[in-house]
Amino acid sequence: MGPLLLVLLYPLPCVSGLPFYNGFYYSNSPNGWNPGNGHGEGVFNGVKLVVETTEETLFSHRGANVTLPCHYHYEPALLSPRPVRVKWWKLSENGALEQDVLVAIGLRHRSFGDYRGRVRLRQDGEREVSLQIRDLRLEDSGRYRCEVIDGLEDESGLVELELRGVVFPYQHPWGRYQLNFLEAQRACAEQDAVVASFEQLFRAWEEGLDWCNAGWLQDASVQYPIARARRPCGGLGLAPGVRSYGPRSHPLHRYDAFCFAPALRGQVYYLEHPKKLTLAEAKEACREDGAHIAKVGQLFAAWKFRGLDRCDAGWLADGSARYPVVRPRPNCGPLEPGVRSFGFPDPRSREYGVYCYRPR
Repeated sequence: MGPLLLVLLYPLPCVSGLPFYNGFYYSNSPNGWNPGNGHGEGVFNGVKLVVETTEETLFSHRGANVTLPCHYHYEPALLSPRPVRVKWWKLSENGALEQDVLVAIGLRHRSFGDYRGRVRLRQDGEREVSLQIRDLRLEDSGRYRCEVIDGLEDESGLVELELRGVVFPYQHPWGRYQLNFLEAQRACAEQDAVVASFEQLFRAWEEGLDWCNAGWLQDASVQYPIARARRPCGGLGLAPGVRSYGPRSHPLHRYDAFCFAPALRGQVYYLEHPKKLTLAEAKEACREDGAHIAKVGQLFAAWKFRGLDRCDAGWLADGSARYPVVRPRPNCGPLEPGVRSFGFPDPRSREYGVYCYRPR
């Protein structure tokens, strides 16, 4: 008598509460999930589940509310509704799972992390499972995936959200290449900004950003944008573009940073004052005017989105002295628009005015 083969049948895992797991792992293979924009399709029992999202990038600004659209339907249409599970998550730079945002089963839902209390599922229309985000933050910019799960079948679609802002290079007061990755993150945050993503830097390059010093990006790579090829910046033989040093060690390697500042919610202005000021006097003058001394990111945003144009150098909160030029003219620096910098002068010098920021 041959050996007895005993087969044990285990029940499929089932979790009554949230979050849930549908028992599948995914890859970016052609037979796996759909990694692109638009919609995904899955067929089960002759019925096709289709998830539809927008193919256009959504643009918004910090502090606003936004809806990331997502709908699903069946082909052919079903006569009776079916219970589904919905999951929203935010992808990292390389498309891997980064952060859970919200999961929902019927009327029950749960949000996670920094999204807790700021997101909800909008189900106003038939088979609508759009994600609403309140009080947008800089960190909310990125790609989001909407997944609809019907039993063992699931399909998903991608929505890209971008906050309006401006990319600017930032150096430590001690000079070039002084920041490791964590210090770059902190430096940008201190200037009312975040470390820029590659997509943000690339778009800035398309708009003409040209900078010969390499800086950290959000994915911990180090890159720099060149609009005009020249010998000191990679040589004349390389075409213009975003040059890359690749990923670098977070604690060991040191570079500058590329920061991303959002569109302003308040006002940046040059304070009319009868005399030039030290850095301490500049901070006090802004306070007396009911404002705060402006940060670098705020000055760049005012130049980019409010057309702030002034030929007077002024102190900023980090101890640098800068001025914004929209219309280049004689005796006002180079012939291109931009924010000019005098570096980090002696804070006791009385050669500059001050730029103040008044929140709305």
